[in-house]
Amino acid sequence: MTASRLKYQTSGTDCWRIDTGLNRPGHTACYLLHDAGELALIDTGTSNNIPALLGTLQELGFTPTQVRWILPTHVHLDHAGGAGALLAHCDNATLATHHRGLPHLIDPQRLQKGAQAVYGEDFFARSFGELVPAPQERCMALNDGDRLTLGRHRLLFIDTPGHANHHGCFFYEPKSNLYTGDTFGLRYRELDHEGTPWLMATTTPVAFDPDLWMQSLDRMMALEPRRACLTHFGPLDDPMKWQEQLRQSIRDHVEIALQEESRGNTTGREERLAAAIMEKALARLKTHNPGVDEKFARDLLGDDIRLNSQGLAVWLARRSNKA
Repeated sequence: MTASRLKYQTSGTDCWRIDTGLNRPGHTACYLLHDAGELALIDTGTSNNIPALLGTLQELGFTPTQVRWILPTHVHLDHAGGAGALLAHCDNATLATHHRGLPHLIDPQRLQKGAQAVYGEDFFARSFGELVPAPQERCMALNDGDRLTLGRHRLLFIDTPGHANHHGCFFYEPKSNLYTGDTFGLRYRELDHEGTPWLMATTTPVAFDPDLWMQSLDRMMALEPRRACLTHFGPLDDPMKWQEQLRQSIRDHVEIALQEESRGNTTGREERLAAAIMEKALARLKTHNPGVDEKFARDLLGDDIRLNSQGLAVWLARRSNKA
């Protein structure tokens, strides 16, 4: 089986959005860039989808030796779980990611334990597979403002905390494509209506920081990108037009969390948070599309909202510890 893909071109540079197949079709993507014979993969999906990803390279007429860069936006496993496994197949590649996240790909034991705590061991094994350590000598720690050469052009790395404190975005400067990981939120293409996308923040554990996230969006939009390429899911033209929708979702999550904090009772907190997030999301959806199928939307959003509720509970616990 090979991953589904969508090709788009910008000024002679090829880029493919590749659906990794995680969770469901249209949920998790990675991006393949080609410039002057060199390849970069931005996000990788999980170890389980690496065989399909390598098959897609072959179908496109490329070889693993052409891969110059493996670039996770951050080390959450739907983005970077397959990075070490992919690196093992690509002899000329360097794995480069945020300096705070890189140690977890070199030694993924803590990453694995943390993910198992969130998802459970059975789900972890079924969805993410084996985490292959990345040899340190084939890795590069990235800092804000670093630039990586790909073929004739360069990728700019910018530090974009908010969803995670080890999150960065890649800006393909000549083409004005911004590869956003999770910092431009979640887009559910099934909920697009009359040409308008629907975006929701992702507050999965453990480092949600709304103030830093807003600052990251300021920096991202200052680049004036023509296209945001979301891991969840797909390229979105004119992101500056849609940014307020994401900002409002972040504010909604904060409001829900602070209302929960005022209760002073942590028993059943995640369930209450999830219910409140769902109701707020459905209210926004009905404004976006009055004819939306509510049952379909609940089913579509359910898993992500449960993770969001866990992340907000962690954020509230951090606030309590600081008090």
